[in-house]
Amino acid sequence: MPKVKKAIIPAAGLGTRFLPATKTVPKEMLTIVDAPIILYVVEEAVQAGIEDIVLIAGRYKYAIEDFFDTSYELEDKLQKDGKEKLLERVVKIRDKANIISIRQKHALGLGHAVHCGLPIIGKEPFAVLLGDEITMGFHGQPNVTSQLVQSFEETGTSTISVMKVSDKDVSKYGVAEVEDTQKGYFRVTSLTEKPKPTETTSRWALPGRYVFDNHIMDILQNAKPSLNGEIQLTDSMKVLCKEKGLNAMTFTAERYDAGDKLGYLQANIELALQNPELGPELKSYIQQLARKLN
Repeated sequence: MPKVKKAIIPAAGLGTRFLPATKTVPKEMLTIVDAPIILYVVEEAVQAGIEDIVLIAGRYKYAIEDFFDTSYELEDKLQKDGKEKLLERVVKIRDKANIISIRQKHALGLGHAVHCGLPIIGKEPFAVLLGDEITMGFHGQPNVTSQLVQSFEETGTSTISVMKVSDKDVSKYGVAEVEDTQKGYFRVTSLTEKPKPTETTSRWALPGRYVFDNHIMDILQNAKPSLNGEIQLTDSMKVLCKEKGLNAMTFTAERYDAGDKLGYLQANIELALQNPELGPELKSYIQQLARKLN
């Protein structure tokens, strides 16, 4: 079974903060504690053994490309700002992975963005990590992409991550209909993009981590727009589960939707608590705040 050594990271929507003049900060470049969201995502891929990382970028996304590029100006600024640890993290990524950027010329949906990575992916299996979702394996836990890569390399079947959500959150996600097969694994029978709670009995949502057999690229090649006039990845996954099979698995790592306002705040708080410099003082503050709120 071929190893999973490539990944696609589609960039998400624009952020709400602005740089001088008219340059807009991509959502993926917003900071979580002391590093941009995209760095956490790329680090997850590298920790899973990925060597070639394809960033699918649209308009205003050049800040992401510049961040991972070798740049005297960026490195000098980070050093002058006292951000040596962040610089070390970026340099470490450069040493371990090839960061490749492809422009998505038209915003035609996640399925289209994934298919844009075909020139680099070729005929190989690959991972997909959404650029505004962070997963962290604390205390020795593997991250989600690592778990998916291991599952694919053991079974030879495309594998996606799933998580249980409440009724009110069903319409925010793609949702998988599954059947139990063995402990830790499900067989996917169908998928629906952002259904109403009454349109599915499943509450297994897709939090943005996938590992695919290359057959998904053949399906995406002929995919047609559906919801919101976009090429939905879930539509092609639905075909994939019928033609070659698709597994789903839960995960033990922590997951943060950093593209959501509340999720962004939660990620900052929880990752700051894990930071040895900030954690103790922040924990004390939260405890004091909790007493005021009671």
